[in-house]
Amino acid sequence: MKTKTLFLLVAALILATGQLDAQQYFGQNKPNYEKFDFKVYLSPEFEIYSYLKDPEVVQQFANDAEKWYKLHQSILADTIRGKNPIILYNDHADFQQTNAISGQIGTGTGGVTEALKNRVVLPLTMSNEQTHHVLGHELVHAFQYNMVIQGDSTNLQNLGNLPLWMVEGLAEYMSIGRTDSHTAMWMRDAVLNDDVPSLKDLNNYGKYFPYRYGQVFWSFLTGWKGDDIIRPFFIATARLGFERACQTVLGVSQKELSKLWEDSFRQHFGSFLGDKKERLVGKELIGEKNGGKLNIAPEISPNGRYVIFLSEKDVFTTDLYLADVRDGKILSKVASTQRDGHIDDFNYIESSGAWSPDSKRFAFVGVSKGDNILIIKEAESGKTVVETPIKGLPAFNNPAWSPDGKTILLTGLVEGQVDLFAYDLKSKKIRRITDTPYSEMHPAWSADGSKIVFSTDQLSYENGRNNGKYTFNLATMDPDGANLENIGIFPGADNLNPELDTAGNIVFLSNRDGFRNLYRYELSSGKVFQLTDLLTGVSGITQYAPAISIDRRRDKVLYTYFSDNSYRIFQARPEDFLNREVDPQAVDMAAAELIRINKKAPDYVNKQLAQIDQLANLPDSSFNTIKYKPKFKLDYLGGGTGIGVGTSNTFGTTTGVAGGVDMLFSDILGNNQLFSSLSLNGEITDLGGGVAYLNRNNRIQWGASLSHIPYRSFGFGNYGLDERDFGDGGTYQVVADTFYIQRIFQEQIGGFASYPFSTKLRVEASGALSFYGSRLDQYVNVYQAIPAGGGYYQPGAYLGQERDKVGKGDPFGLWNVGAALVGDNSSFGLTAPLTGHRFRLGFDQYGGEYNFTAATADFRIYKFFKPVGVAFRAMHYGRYGGNGDELYPLYIGSPWYVRGLGSNSAQDILTANGKDFNQLVGSKMLVANAELRIPFTGPEQLSLIKSGFLFSDLNFFIDGGAAFYEFDQLKGPIYKLDINGNPQTNPTTGEPLVLEPEAKPIFTAGVSLRVNLFGALVLEPYYAFPLLKETHGVFGLNIVPGW
Repeated sequence: MKTKTLFLLVAALILATGQLDAQQYFGQNKPNYEKFDFKVYLSPEFEIYSYLKDPEVVQQFANDAEKWYKLHQSILADTIRGKNPIILYNDHADFQQTNAISGQIGTGTGGVTEALKNRVVLPLTMSNEQTHHVLGHELVHAFQYNMVIQGDSTNLQNLGNLPLWMVEGLAEYMSIGRTDSHTAMWMRDAVLNDDVPSLKDLNNYGKYFPYRYGQVFWSFLTGWKGDDIIRPFFIATARLGFERACQTVLGVSQKELSKLWEDSFRQHFGSFLGDKKERLVGKELIGEKNGGKLNIAPEISPNGRYVIFLSEKDVFTTDLYLADVRDGKILSKVASTQRDGHIDDFNYIESSGAWSPDSKRFAFVGVSKGDNILIIKEAESGKTVVETPIKGLPAFNNPAWSPDGKTILLTGLVEGQVDLFAYDLKSKKIRRITDTPYSEMHPAWSADGSKIVFSTDQLSYENGRNNGKYTFNLATMDPDGANLENIGIFPGADNLNPELDTAGNIVFLSNRDGFRNLYRYELSSGKVFQLTDLLTGVSGITQYAPAISIDRRRDKVLYTYFSDNSYRIFQARPEDFLNREVDPQAVDMAAAELIRINKKAPDYVNKQLAQIDQLANLPDSSFNTIKYKPKFKLDYLGGGTGIGVGTSNTFGTTTGVAGGVDMLFSDILGNNQLFSSLSLNGEITDLGGGVAYLNRNNRIQWGASLSHIPYRSFGFGNYGLDERDFGDGGTYQVVADTFYIQRIFQEQIGGFASYPFSTKLRVEASGALSFYGSRLDQYVNVYQAIPAGGGYYQPGAYLGQERDKVGKGDPFGLWNVGAALVGDNSSFGLTAPLTGHRFRLGFDQYGGEYNFTAATADFRIYKFFKPVGVAFRAMHYGRYGGNGDELYPLYIGSPWYVRGLGSNSAQDILTANGKDFNQLVGSKMLVANAELRIPFTGPEQLSLIKSGFLFSDLNFFIDGGAAFYEFDQLKGPIYKLDINGNPQTNPTTGEPLVLEPEAKPIFTAGVSLRVNLFGALVLEPYYAFPLLKETHGVFGLNIVPGW
């Protein structure tokens, strides 16, 4: 075995530069596909960062922000110091590229407010009402952060005392109010299924959506104590925690409050359920048995044979599936973001797709390279026919294919204005059909292509909001935009998702009675018929999501039914429906009201929401535009320090210090970040620190780092009787306990860069120049020598410590450069990835004291077949050329590579089989692993055993690996040769002298249980059997997430 004993720790440091750490060298990307030219718009309370070209849109947005500020300020009795920053993006795909928020932003995230700079970051949305609501919601968070972080008795750490449902629920309550048919639908569903949560249960965010249930909690609390309770209860919870806040502010225990909450919940929402028997129409087509818990946006083919819908059938991703309308049998997966790796996501929250008139192709909307793209696939094969962004239309949804097959209608967002557009499939050009400040959505064609029916907020926009919200009415027009007619039925309700049946009647969704049901409007007579009377409702993920589709040949209707916290697709024929005529002007939102148990409790929030239209816009002179400045400044300062001092009359004073300081600097957009850290653990010699700069201004993200890091290792010396002269002329016997501390100092300057091709694929490069030095210190703890009899002594009183610098290593330098291609589209389960793939192909060149090339090839595949998954890994890492063999060797006995080979018991097994430790080490390694992964305890939809707090995987594995210095070792031993090239032999036994042993792969098999400790750590106890003739089981422990 070729090793170098000097500076073994340095060798470990070289490897620690990142070549083998699987938790760092994988991960998905957040590309900057576009560079935005931000300007700053100043209003009395805000500085708005925007790159929109239309100043009127930004000014109207600023006016809305100022109105929300006044409303929230009056309720929360708080003032934000200075002008609060808002970063405004034109659309959601642009918003997903923001650097103000470091993590990935999903399709369902409407906006984010972060605590360090109190930045509100959000996009314009596909309707006036959604933009208005998201802005109001996020500004509540801005006030929340300001109240806590800048409070007299609270700070940043107090945010941890606030339950998520309290924080998000308050933002929903103050931006939507107490009238919300969508939230009320969720709550009726909870009562209907006897699943009313206690206040403690609300912390189970996977089951009880914090936005909806939190909104109802605040409606309940303010409906009992009045809106005056909001600020004191929120602050008390941040300061004391929820349980103590209940007692201090409300005068009741958490248990008593929870009982009142549960009783009020059941009584209020139960009053709208009658006999609690759901009145379903039609039969279930897609549910949990053949789909998932989420089955939405059904689109039936024009020939009536197929349906394409979105489902999380495979648990981790929401994909498009093709099913037979006759029996609901899943025929194929039409599209998947894991399979179509260059597509970042599907626009599935509030969009559906469209069939071609011949029922052969299907169009839908995806997100790729920072824009929405139109994707057309062959329905049966899933083959991509068209995949294109649309020039001049960066954001769009809900395609509708014309009956002649030439045009696709789209709802588009350009410069803050939502309109309808027609996309010509042949010329690939768009034509704007509407050009108004109103929001048009959900377009649908008549059978002959002569009319378009859609939903619009025009009447609400012109006549004023209802309960503080813009609502949608139905409308028709010609394909060129002429002859637009608004249909004024159910005024003040949301009338959405219109579809035309065979007779030309409009089938649509409405919440006109606080429920969400299907209706039919006869254009010829003006009559309206209610088709369903469901206790929960027909709905997609949001109230604006399409949820119905019609087969015009037979008037068969597919609709998405929400029940038991899941979405199922039903099909119904005309004879299945109620067909009950209702008053076209009858609107009653009583069932949409949330809990209010004290009608006399002061209600400021809902009154102000109802009167928000009465607030005047600010004069133009209140706004100003200035050039963008980065405002690079300190965001965060943290850390702690402890000092210990010891004094001895004989040996003087020694001081020990432990602690550190961490600082984070950034600009307002997050494009430039500077991290610095200073830490001390021991003596001043152990002071270490580093600084790193990250630049994310462009597509290529790069950075640099500078650091000084001391590494300490300990060794024991002599322990026994010694003599000391204490300066009084005498010599005394003492007990001397000697130990050594070796310090290795690393000074390093490095650089790195990354170019992401997509969220799933990148190329990266890095380089570093390092210098190493070392010193060895001897420490002697001295004690009184107390005779113990028989000539022995035991230590008595501590007399002090002697320290002597006894050695210094020769300094040396190292440099390295490297590059890698990295792919990762995996989805993480409870403790390890369960779907997708990962790969890394890379090299690193080292020079200086050590000269060699390191190569990495790592491939991993994950498949999930509910309820089990399989995972495979094939990996090679090796050092080639130069003196790389002299480094501390690689060791396949680590449980990260091959479980069951690292313990003393395992070494006994190797010995019993004629193998030794040298066969587990080398400068190169080959590793292969296979696992059967069973989500064991955790969320109900994923795990065998339901648990809200213990997340674990049960795994059955086979591991294998080989370590070697030369590839020839895989064929057999390498022998020592004489000058003539012949094998040398042992003069006693005559056996050839082995230079390096044969490197036969060693395999193990066993079982493990990975346990996720609340997201902080993954523990994996395992029991493995080396697959050798003489073997037995070996226990071990791994402390990393699964590969």
